[in-house]
Amino acid sequence: MNDQQAQVIIVGGGPVGMGLAIDLAQRGVSSIVTERHAQPQPIPKGQNLTQRTMEHFWFWGVEEDVRAAAPIPLEFGIGGATAYGSLLSEYNYDWYQRALVRPFYFRDNERLPQYATEAALRRRAAQLPAIKVLYGYSAEEFTQDDTGVSVRALARESGAMLNLRGQYVVGCDGARSMVRELAGITQTRNDQDMLMALLVFSSDALNTLLARYKGKSFLNVLHPDLQGYWQFFGRVDTGSTWFFHSPVPIGTKADNFDFHKYLEGIVGAPFDCEFQHIGFWDLRIACADTYRMRRAFIAGDAAHSHPPYGGFGINTGFEDARNLGWKLAASLNGWGGPRLLDTYSEERQPVFVSTARDFIANYIEDDRAFLNKYNPQIDKSAFERAWEERSKGASAQINTFEPHYECSHIVAGPEGGACSALGDHSYEARAGHHLAPRILSCGANVYELLGDGFTLLAFDVGSECVEAFVAAARSSGAPLKVVADKRAGECADYGHGLVLVRPDHFVAFAGEPAGANADAIMAQAVGLQAV
Repeated sequence: MNDQQAQVIIVGGGPVGMGLAIDLAQRGVSSIVTERHAQPQPIPKGQNLTQRTMEHFWFWGVEEDVRAAAPIPLEFGIGGATAYGSLLSEYNYDWYQRALVRPFYFRDNERLPQYATEAALRRRAAQLPAIKVLYGYSAEEFTQDDTGVSVRALARESGAMLNLRGQYVVGCDGARSMVRELAGITQTRNDQDMLMALLVFSSDALNTLLARYKGKSFLNVLHPDLQGYWQFFGRVDTGSTWFFHSPVPIGTKADNFDFHKYLEGIVGAPFDCEFQHIGFWDLRIACADTYRMRRAFIAGDAAHSHPPYGGFGINTGFEDARNLGWKLAASLNGWGGPRLLDTYSEERQPVFVSTARDFIANYIEDDRAFLNKYNPQIDKSAFERAWEERSKGASAQINTFEPHYECSHIVAGPEGGACSALGDHSYEARAGHHLAPRILSCGANVYELLGDGFTLLAFDVGSECVEAFVAAARSSGAPLKVVADKRAGECADYGHGLVLVRPDHFVAFAGEPAGANADAIMAQAVGLQAV
């Protein structure tokens, strides 16, 4: 049996695993990635990439490649719409307009199939010597001890076995995660007792039929018979290829159900259709009770899984990778404090619990209540008034999805704060929240000047205070870059003279020089102690 070593062993080379490997490599940390598939699987899931995810891609050096691979150009439009009964009914409204929160992020969002995203991430990983990817290898088991982890990986074609050794292992190996199971990490699951179908099909006529939805790349139908569960169409490209998912009767198989007729009923008209893929899965929401067990971590679908509502899945996984990447690097590079790695689970796990409760489950419950109460065939005027109110609320929903870490041990957040996905977007710099982009007096966006480690934004702050933070960072070993500017123009929007930004672009501290204890603030931010 051959032995190979790296600082981190990543089980699963899908988008989250590859993103984590890239993040680690750019921070000087070596990794070995095991990925059982030699090529990305050509099923168009995980299509919506948020503005936040595209920030990651900009820093990972993959944004340009991802945008070049996108089959739907930005000028076409990548918004969504909701319809009642069928897509060609008289009732529809715009839904989940991500452009509304664009000012609070550095990059535009994007839309492309997950396999195209994976391919771009694979190309970027191949450029980084610190990453070794074992394609065609399946991780079979792992053990951990006081000094590290050992992973046994099987070559799927030859049957050869490799023993991989690292200081940490990260399971990015999907909902049936081997790493999660062998680490002894339990899950809380909410089974919906619902069988879901995923279809990929081509149709020459569907674009013409759905001309009313110009610029819309995803469309969901609320049907009174489905009790709030969506019938969801998404464009794979601007031509003839689509994907669709929906609940179907228990026992449905590819050969015992007329999917063509089913789709025509949901669209509201006959159209040509050729299926490329028909698959099934059980609808459930699951979340690991912790994301860390000693030297083992989990991320992406291994940590949380849910039905594809609102494009949360792949983007949540990338945020896991970004959060964990800098913390693993800090620990391996010697400046991460003893409580730092625990904050990965402390921050990310409750954010997904909130995502599942306050958004995914809430969407289903809210739609169910509406469908049970209103019906245009019974009381058309009451239905139309309620539909109009829903259309107004749909535009505001996107602003409330704002993951943050207010109660984290490594941010100087407010008393009584919580780590949650439910919040509001603001230009003000708030401890535990994502930093909004602002233009500096030099004309550059602040994101263009952020460092690889911590960044201290100092607005009209004296040199003595700045030097105190520089000295505190030097004492802890943490990398710190200082960006000094005037507290004027867009910089005044931050609302504070001092803003300490973490390597993942969340705010660790925001306040004024008076009373700011640089040593204590830096010690808290790197996980050495609480303020």
